Amino acid sequence: MTSNTRVVVIGAGLAGVRLARRLGELGTPALLIGEEEHRPYNRVLLAEVLAGRYAPEVIALPTPAGLVRTRVTRIDREERTVECADGSKIAYDTLVLATGSNPVLPPLRGLFTPDHVLPEGVHAFRTMDDCLGLSKAVRPGVRAVVIGGGLLGVSAARALAVRGAQVVLAQQSERLMERQLDPGASKLVLRHLKDLGVEVHTECRVRDVRCVGGAVRSVEMADGYALDADLVVLACGVHPRAGLAKDAGLAVHKGILVDDELRTSDPHIRAVGDCAQHDGTLYGLATPALEQADALAELLAGDTAARYTGTRSLTRLTLHGNSAFDLAAFGETEALPGDDVVQLTDATRGTYRKVVVRDDRVVGGVLVGELGTVGALARAWEGAEPLPTNGAPLLHLLTNDGGS
Repeated sequence: MTSNTRVVVIGAGLAGVRLARRLGELGTPALLIGEEEHRPYNRVLLAEVLAGRYAPEVIALPTPAGLVRTRVTRIDREERTVECADGSKIAYDTLVLATGSNPVLPPLRGLFTPDHVLPEGVHAFRTMDDCLGLSKAVRPGVRAVVIGGGLLGVSAARALAVRGAQVVLAQQSERLMERQLDPGASKLVLRHLKDLGVEVHTECRVRDVRCVGGAVRSVEMADGYALDADLVVLACGVHPRAGLAKDAGLAVHKGILVDDELRTSDPHIRAVGDCAQHDGTLYGLATPALEQADALAELLAGDTAARYTGTRSLTRLTLHGNSAFDLAAFGETEALPGDDVVQLTDATRGTYRKVVVRDDRVVGGVLVGELGTVGALARAWEGAEPLPTNGAPLLHLLTNDGGS
């Protein structure tokens, strides 16, 4: 079977669905190919499903009309077709790769069974199936070890703790969420997790996953210390899913290389979202993926002036537990020599605010708790406008919600 469609999008995640929907609105319908059996969903909210706060259908995305459920196995650039696992071929004029990313599976002894599948009780945390598998396995008192203390690991540990699991989080580096947060904000995240009963180990490397009868029983650290485990969650980051592009001979570095028109090394193929590497940057975040999809929709619908020139990304996380815990981080959160730093801390209320200023411009900031000021600070950062010289307005930006 061969069908003809002008624009074919591979990948029904946030970027692919947004692109297909925007193209439909602009009068350029697209065929969307997704391999997951579930309705397209907002991956950002999977931790809320695991925590029991949302049902899976609550995080579903509006399903575009032209959605085909199959797995693409090969791109034939010469014929301009994609070949699918069900034996079908789909022709394209423009192909868009929105293939997303895969979880990083660390090189641990015992991580895979002889037939190269994860042992019973060991889960990645990337897809709806991962989430539903974990939800089925978690129950009060179950011993869970989360490997990785970044954004995903912190979210998973919090969700499991809310469900009543005994959670240990193992982080290889010296603090939590080190890519997004400075040491002060990391300490508040640590405190929040501990308040939920999560045991956190930093600067510890996991060496081994021990299984009995094909099911996980413990996790062993590099120093020989063993943690009993009924569940292990791998939250060690993601890497771009660029295999199809590489096999087709497209230029791939860490991700699929794209220009300001989201064009790959083949003029008939574009890429957006987690799989795309633009101007040396792999974002792996929702906001850049959506902005890329919007820019590409305008381009493909005929707006020749549309461009994607990069995203200044703000990381925001809300942890719901015994009490809500909000944080936001943007730009450079660590000061360089010569930078000015304005910092306000209220230990009683658990709030922390810090802004880094360089050459009279806001270059980054971290806010924990009571995020009333985040909008004004983010606008000052995104606009890169010089601040007034007397410094008082910056202090006002930090406190204009009437807080600390």
